[in-house]
Amino acid sequence: MKILFVLTSHDKLGDTGERTGFWLEEFAAPYYVLADAGAVITLASPDGGQPPLDPKSDEPDSQTEATERFMGDVDAQTALANTVKLSDISPDDYDAVFYPGGHGPMWDLAEDPHSIALIEAMYASGKPVAAVCHAPAALRHTKAPDGSPLVQGKSVTGFSNTEEDAVQLSGVVPFLLEDELKAKGANYSKADDWHPYAITDGNLITGQNPASSELVAKALLERFK
Repeated sequence: MKILFVLTSHDKLGDTGERTGFWLEEFAAPYYVLADAGAVITLASPDGGQPPLDPKSDEPDSQTEATERFMGDVDAQTALANTVKLSDISPDDYDAVFYPGGHGPMWDLAEDPHSIALIEAMYASGKPVAAVCHAPAALRHTKAPDGSPLVQGKSVTGFSNTEEDAVQLSGVVPFLLEDELKAKGANYSKADDWHPYAITDGNLITGQNPASSELVAKALLERFK
C-alpha cells in the first residue's frame, strides 16, 4: 500500500501579511493512521522541500495526540523537510493520494497543473483520492474521464462557509470552498461547524475540517480492505 501525500507550498494568507500553509493535525493524524496500518508514505509538494506550516496549527490549543507524536518523531520530520517535487511524481507509483488541508491549498494546489493531472490520473485508474478541510480545493479544476467536473454529481464535503466566517477569512480566501464545490455540481453536505464529518463516494473521500482528518484516513484504509 503506497500512499502519496500532497502538501501545499503556499505560505501567504492573501494580502493580510500573515502566514499560512498546511494544517499540522490534518497531516499528522492521517499520517499515523496510515503508517501504523503498514502504508509506505511518500510526501510531495509543488516546490519540494519543506512545506510551510500554518503557524496557527502549531499553537497549544491546536495540538492533538498525533501532532505531539509528530513533534517527537525525527524520521517523520525529516521526511516532511524533504518532500518530493510534485512535477517529479508518477501516479503509476502509488495506490492512493491524500491531500491535507490548511488554507495554503486554496492558492496553489487548486490551480497547480501537476496536481490536477495527478488527481485525474489516479481517479481514472480507480485509485482513491482523499482530501480534508480546505484540500478539496485541489479538485476545483479536475475533470472526470468524460470531461465533466470530477465532483459533478458526487457527494463531497469540505471547509464550510460558516466555518470560514468563524475564522474571519471569508473575505481573504480566493474563493469559498463550499460555494465552489456546489458550482461544479457536487452534492455538498456538512455537519455542524468543527464536528468530524467525512464522506466516501466511490474512490473520492472528503472531510470537512481538522476534526475530520482521522475519519478520512480510516475511510481511505477501508478502500483497501
